[in-house]
Amino acid sequence: QVQLVESGGGLVQAGGSLRLSCVVSGGTFSSAAMAWFRQAPGKERDFVATISWTGITTAYADSVKGRFTNSRDNAKNTVYLQMNSLKPEDTAVYYCAAARQRIGGPAQYEYAYWGQGTQVTVSS
Repeated sequence: QVQLVESGGGLVQAGGSLRLSCVVSGGTFSSAAMAWFRQAPGKERDFVATISWTGITTAYADSVKGRFTNSRDNAKNTVYLQMNSLKPEDTAVYYCAAARQRIGGPAQYEYAYWGQGTQVTVSS
């Protein structure tokens, strides 16, 4: 059974930074594309970033491009989301997701496994 556990969320002031982590167990992490999505209160869950199985290919939502960095450590079965220059509009529950294929895109249906989410709150 594949399990994803996110951590690293919290409360931060605008302009600050946080690093989210997602540890994956029970699957072949090193051959799976990974992604981050987020859901703000009252809104749909949106794509944030994705990273290929090797970590070479990444893609980001326009709203976070240049501020967020997605990376992975296959030896630790962990994917990271470094978030800098945070804005109040980044406030959301952030979800980690794992695909069955090696490269993923921005669509939620591409990801078979999901974590429970971690809350990120950015105060103005």
